[in-house]
Amino acid sequence: MLGPRKRQTPEVGTTGLQSNLKDGDKLPKHLSPSLNENERLIRDSFGDSLDLSIRRLRTGDSRQHELLIVHLQGLVDDWLISNSIVQKATELGREIRDEQQAFQYLRDNLLTVTRVEVVAGADELVTRLAEGKCGILVNGVAAGLICTVPGGERRSVDEPINEPVVRGPREGFTESLHVNISLLRRRIKDPNLRFEKQQIGRISKTEIAVAYITGTADERIALEVRQRLGRIDIDFVQESGQIEELIEDSPFSIFPSVFRTERTDRVAQALAEGRVAIFTDGSPFVLIVPSDLSMFLASAEDYYERFFIASFIRILRVITFFISLTLPSLYVAVLTFHHEMLPTELLFSIAAQRDGVPFPAIVEAVLMELVFEVLREAGVRLPRIIGPAVSIVGALVLGEAAIRAGLVSPAMVMVVALTAVASFATPAYSLGITARLLRFPLIILAASLGLFGVMVGLYLMYVKLTAQRSFGVPYLAPVAPVVIEEWKDSVIRVPLWMLNRRPSLVADRNNQVRQRPGNKPQPPDADKGSQ
Repeated sequence: MLGPRKRQTPEVGTTGLQSNLKDGDKLPKHLSPSLNENERLIRDSFGDSLDLSIRRLRTGDSRQHELLIVHLQGLVDDWLISNSIVQKATELGREIRDEQQAFQYLRDNLLTVTRVEVVAGADELVTRLAEGKCGILVNGVAAGLICTVPGGERRSVDEPINEPVVRGPREGFTESLHVNISLLRRRIKDPNLRFEKQQIGRISKTEIAVAYITGTADERIALEVRQRLGRIDIDFVQESGQIEELIEDSPFSIFPSVFRTERTDRVAQALAEGRVAIFTDGSPFVLIVPSDLSMFLASAEDYYERFFIASFIRILRVITFFISLTLPSLYVAVLTFHHEMLPTELLFSIAAQRDGVPFPAIVEAVLMELVFEVLREAGVRLPRIIGPAVSIVGALVLGEAAIRAGLVSPAMVMVVALTAVASFATPAYSLGITARLLRFPLIILAASLGLFGVMVGLYLMYVKLTAQRSFGVPYLAPVAPVVIEEWKDSVIRVPLWMLNRRPSLVADRNNQVRQRPGNKPQPPDADKGSQ
């Protein structure tokens, strides 16, 4: 029997639900045949929490069988419990002679309305209840039934906010792991699609699902994903960003090496290429590995428009990315060291604009960049109704006021504005914010060494990206190393009927063929048409 309850700090590796148990009285290894003892164990584990629901029932013709139905309110379907589980429990008739028969009857008959598992460990029972399951205990049986009756309030499937498209599916992931798995199953009906479950977090016990298509994904990459997730030992995880930070190859690299998305079609496309997806319960963002730089510059819409349009937009994104990265530094370098590069009329115009400005070009650039970053952050944190208006009005008012006060020149305001607009064209937010951060060291190099400093900065960046890996796959593939076949779907996109092979560095070596040749559309033969 358990003694009086005493406060205790949970030990590392425990469930975190034993804080009300007596010192030295951890959860017993097995459940007790005594219903009273099991009820006390559950109450001590949850500390008589407000949402803990424990219902005692006496069933049978003579009310000789005593049951305990336990669950946490708000995590289960109350209607299903009342109209299915309780109803089945009250149907125990005179043919049920002992407790063991009653236990087996419930186990067999509840399978028609819910998924049922038998648990014998006390720790496992408490953990399953905390996950949102319903437990059934029968007096005299040292085991329990765990019923899956999901319920509670959940966000419905909606259009992704961060990855809008003009043409394409409007379906995005939610915070429910099981809903996300079902959304992906609807898109990939191949039985080779695998979901492997892991649990991370000693307190949060967050469910993680690793998804891949066996026979298509490289088993070595799938094994590496399992090992990296298995090495995580942390107390609390509530978002996929925390998982991303714990499994990436280059933790000190400013460039993201794990791609994240909330679009179901992007995850399905990545799995079909042989990549691996990581789902996190409670997060609508799914991680995709391995990832390369071209993934961050591509959009899901690229595969839904004709290849001429998709290729043009991809090239435009690459150009705008470099504009957002280097335009302020190039402007500072030219104004500071390379006046001869500007036409005479333009040089005189800029000099006239800068007449009376007390700061050098580098101070102007850094000041305006910081002001714009503050406005952008304010627009994100403000309520959605007034956020964009404040950002636009703030940029206009502050820019005009800075020019009238003689703090900055109109040309610098225009450069910063063009840089900001160009940064919005980057489809991946994680890559866009990387460009925003790298602008500042490039501006400093430009003010110190001119265009030579900008080139040194870009060269160091290229060297870093060449050495960077994502789960062992080169980050700049297929450019470095050079894989000519895969250039068809990098900066440009060739027609779909020419994309015959999967990425060779990602997919299984025995399953590289995506489609057989011969899918090119052919017009009908004129002679056959006339016949």
